[in-house]
Amino acid sequence: MEEYLDDREQWQRVLAGLREQGPWLLAIVAVAAAGMGGWRYWQTRTEQRALDAAARYQQVLEAFSHNDLTGGLKIVDNLVKDYGSSAYADQAELAGARIEVENQELDRAAARLRYVLQTTRDQPLALIARLRLARVQLSQGRPEEALKTLDAVDAGAFAARYAEARGDALLAQGDRDGALRQYRAARANGANTVDTGLLDLKINELSHP
Repeated sequence: MEEYLDDREQWQRVLAGLREQGPWLLAIVAVAAAGMGGWRYWQTRTEQRALDAAARYQQVLEAFSHNDLTGGLKIVDNLVKDYGSSAYADQAELAGARIEVENQELDRAAARLRYVLQTTRDQPLALIARLRLARVQLSQGRPEEALKTLDAVDAGAFAARYAEARGDALLAQGDRDGALRQYRAARANGANTVDTGLLDLKINELSHP
């Protein structure tokens, strides 16, 4: 019985067990060490890529702030190419789309916004991109497409802003009553998310034929 062995005999048994199991133990230790090393490498690489993407996004903002639109858009494209899974790629695409809208490059802006919708994992940001895409489609004279874009999802916290955009699309189609309903819905539910002064002007205009 184990409890009747003296200390010397117990130690000899331990050593014998280690000699028998030594290769297996060494293999387990080696695998664990390799796994830990791989995890640390992956973690370090991920952190470095995030820092690199952040630095590239800062370059985008600086280029746009200095009116270097061509250079800024080129950096956006390179950022998306090199760090497409980064949240900074989504933000850069939104910034690029805004610049292209300001310069009446509506087709290019729409393409950037669609790309964000297809690739982002950030649902609130996707709702923003969808709303901006609908606005671009309205500027392109495509209210039907804008309505389809707006109606494709539950807008959640952006419901008031979606309602206002939906009202603009309906008005562009000549549906004044439908537009008025949407404006009123936006006004009732979006005191903190929409320009209530502008909404009041739209509502007053449509309330008096």
